[in-house]
Amino acid sequence: MDSEHKKYSIETTDYQVGQDNLQKWGFDIHNPVFGISAGLILLFICATLLVEPAVAKEVLNTLRNTIMSDFDLLFMWSTNFFLLFAVVLMFSPLGKIRIGGKTEKPEYATPSWLAMLFAAGMGIGLLFWGVAEPTAYFTDWWGTPFNVEPYTPEAKALAMGATIFHWGIHGWAIYGIVALALAFFAYNKGLPLSIRSVFYPIFGDRAWGWLGHMIDILAVLATLFGLATSLGLGAQQATSGINYVFGTEGGIGMQFAVIAFVTFIAILSIIRGIEGGVKLLSNINMIFAFALLVFVTYVGFDIIVVSIPKTFLAYAENILPLSNPHGREDLDWMHGWTVFYWAWWISWSPFVGMFIARISKGRTVRQFLFCVIFVPTFMIMIWMGVFGGIALDQVVNKVGELGTNGLTDISLTLFHVYDQLPFGSVISVLSIVLILIFFVTSSDSGSLVIDSITAGGKIDAPIPQRIFWATTEGLIAAVMLWIGGKEALQALQSGVVITALPFTIVLIIMCVSLVKGLNSERQLYK
Repeated sequence: MDSEHKKYSIETTDYQVGQDNLQKWGFDIHNPVFGISAGLILLFICATLLVEPAVAKEVLNTLRNTIMSDFDLLFMWSTNFFLLFAVVLMFSPLGKIRIGGKTEKPEYATPSWLAMLFAAGMGIGLLFWGVAEPTAYFTDWWGTPFNVEPYTPEAKALAMGATIFHWGIHGWAIYGIVALALAFFAYNKGLPLSIRSVFYPIFGDRAWGWLGHMIDILAVLATLFGLATSLGLGAQQATSGINYVFGTEGGIGMQFAVIAFVTFIAILSIIRGIEGGVKLLSNINMIFAFALLVFVTYVGFDIIVVSIPKTFLAYAENILPLSNPHGREDLDWMHGWTVFYWAWWISWSPFVGMFIARISKGRTVRQFLFCVIFVPTFMIMIWMGVFGGIALDQVVNKVGELGTNGLTDISLTLFHVYDQLPFGSVISVLSIVLILIFFVTSSDSGSLVIDSITAGGKIDAPIPQRIFWATTEGLIAAVMLWIGGKEALQALQSGVVITALPFTIVLIIMCVSLVKGLNSERQLYK
């Protein structure tokens, strides 16, 4: 063990011993982080319930719009930087370093590992936006990229290219950097599995003081609001699907019921832990998702065999123009879509990054970054090429609801597409189940991560603490839906953008710290 590695471990041991006495009411907490994070969240929930929903929505929307307008260049260029940084790191000599040490072996088989990181990193959004997003761009539901004329061949190509752009390598590079930094400092340097640990090379002992507390608190808040957005979208889509398929008329009450049901299942899952809960559900997720993908590909093969290559080509052609924020005339579209997406990925990065870090020992930096960035992107291009391709074909050929009336209810877009496919009702029910399972895997894996942060970096927090955070996530999602009403999507976006802004700066500094940490171990691989 080199001297710096040893130094990190000694500092960590002293830090962790100091946490062992902070056990109260069945919780194992790092007082400042847990107390302030929980207090701020509960204050937000109470305050929004006490004021008029319209007032709360107006305040949140104003903050969101101001941030997206004033800090759009920060979000755009920092996300470009994260991708370039990850690619350079992958192909540099530092790519040889192995997470956990030179002789460490992977803890999970590659298929299970990929299934867990994909389920945690994508979740509900893939089902919600896989059909709705390209349709929205093509039909000018909320602007078009580069203000292209809707319903044209150019709009069709841009719709697919822009959708993959928002779900592709840029976002996964953000996850990869955070996950790599957390895994390296936890498993190679012996530091607690917490965001603050990544900054030890820069801040030294101050990482264990209030500076570190603030970093972890930001991570908790960003994670909670990022998760709440996805859970809210999932509740909307699941409710809309249930109403559509079974002829019910549930509204906000049913959405609350869906959140309560899924939160209960998530609690059961986190009690069982990663092996018995998260891993099992993630593998079930992948089986269901793969079966759905195969069936839709089979019934729409003539469309999809053309759509998938065009999707790949559209992504390649548009990735650079869409990455450049300067001289854009489509600022409303860029702010409403791209800037929001980068904020969403950043807000999810502590959660997904820490979860991926927990399951990724034994892989080299190069293997790790390649798998985390490019394998999910490839699968997403297939998924979007299949589902988005069929949706756009229905619009172009005026088939079904989408072809007749366009995008009328974004949460029903997927089910409108299914109406025109064989066994549409069956795959609609399967998709509802898949949405709910994605809902659960996002909630339980997110709770495990927040537990670790608020317990000072410990991996196995007590069960009451896991239950507390799973319940809190559900409450935030419910409150944001309550505030938003018919415009719930905008309310859900607000919390993401507000918390992602400061965490963007944290991620930029994290890149510097990661290079310093990796360099300290470079000589071991010569």
